[in-house]
Amino acid sequence: MTLNTPTVTGIEHDAAAHRFQTVVDGQRAVLDYQLDAGVMVITHTGVPQAIGGRGIAAQLTRYALDHARAAGWKVVPACTYAATFMQRHGEYADLLG
Repeated sequence: MTLNTPTVTGIEHDAAAHRFQTVVDGQRAVLDYQLDAGVMVITHTGVPQAIGGRGIAAQLTRYALDHARAAGWKVVPACTYAATFMQRHGEYADLLG
């Protein structure tokens, strides 16, 4: 079964706040991280219940991991959602730090 998950547009990287974020239907969804010596530690993903179930957390996570790869960073998924995502998506295994 293939899910028809719409692509979230407008994901922004707020480097000063160490956050990737998007607004969907007026609700803000976020992925927070810490950066230390080229290692991105994903500390939190948050999607309000009102917009849950649409794959938004997955898209934020994929965006953050693609950014980490482009920047040459390793990733530590301290948040359970990010850890599960990385276990399920082996194409990001090379980023584990």
